[in-house]
Amino acid sequence: MAKQLERLGLAFERFDAVDAKTCDPARLNAPFAAHGAMAELTPGDKACTTSHMVLWKRIAAGDDSHAVILEDDVLLSDAATPFLKNADWIPKEAGLIKIERFGDKDQLTLIGHGTAVLGREVVPLLSRHPGSGGYIISREKAALLAAMTEKIAVPIDQLLFNPIYSPLFRALNPWQLIPAIVEQRAEVGGTTDIKRARAPFAKKFARDARSLANLPRQIASVLSGKARAVKIGIA
Repeated sequence: MAKQLERLGLAFERFDAVDAKTCDPARLNAPFAAHGAMAELTPGDKACTTSHMVLWKRIAAGDDSHAVILEDDVLLSDAATPFLKNADWIPKEAGLIKIERFGDKDQLTLIGHGTAVLGREVVPLLSRHPGSGGYIISREKAALLAAMTEKIAVPIDQLLFNPIYSPLFRALNPWQLIPAIVEQRAEVGGTTDIKRARAPFAKKFARDARSLANLPRQIASVLSGKARAVKIGIA
């Protein structure tokens, strides 16, 4: 990660993540609901989410208008520098911007109408696009997350980027950079052990039913021209 950022001429700070194996269980469990909304949260899910929470509090208390959060296993596009050097290009209504592409390359993601920036688009994110490997967050949105009192019942990426399960999705109003400039890669940081610890079919049918119930609304938004379905790439 350091080599990538230095090559792109980007200054950065490195923060130790919370380690699920060594963290005090009381601290690790305190912010989370007794049962997950999508599946039971593993210690790894909780540690990853807590790591982001620590940064939200730091950003909320700081002087910078925006910050970039990158996990330790992402590949940065060679075109990332102008997007990560300053915040001049960011629309004022976009306080949380996902700069990552995640998941199946053929999956369709619902987006709204946005604006052109530096040869790309930044658009409202209207459907689930998981992954928390790279995003830009404003001080105000970090403060909103840092002040959260409701017990967390979903992993970090679902909290930020899933309208079906996140109680804060509407308030966060996340946007998406298209094409993305970040992608998680095993060759960068190794393979995560979080997914291996999850029950493979936990609450799968409940999740599918909830997604299907939301499908008519999504189709209607596309047919009305309020949204479009796209494949998010990286370049």
